Amino acid sequence: MVTKIVIPVSDEQAGRLSDHFGRAPYFSWYSVEGGRIIDKGVAPNDSEHFGGTGQPPERIAALGAEVVISFGMGMRAIQMFQERKIAVLEAVSPSPVQNIVAYLKSELKELTLGCLQGHTH
Repeated sequence: MVTKIVIPVSDEQAGRLSDHFGRAPYFSWYSVEGGRIIDKGVAPNDSEHFGGTGQPPERIAALGAEVVISFGMGMRAIQMFQERKIAVLEAVSPSPVQNIVAYLKSELKELTLGCLQGHTH
């Protein structure tokens, strides 16, 4: 079974997780199956934060995500993902690929608490 994972990243090369979920300029996506990455890509964050329409969770849902991995996000974003049955997991590394490896090893925890102070993610 293929699972699509989306991670907010700071650049088009998807080398590092973005520190601020909603304002991440790009979303990297990975299709995983059988314990390995079978496809990947990068999509721009064209939500209302960047002059487009919709919220980042809506954009990520449109990419076909089943899982999102992030350092953190606001409670409203978490709720929007929950409404869409998209799992939200807490990142353990600034490296997207290291987070995918941790996901495949079932080492990531669910992110259930939103930002409690300012927007630092």
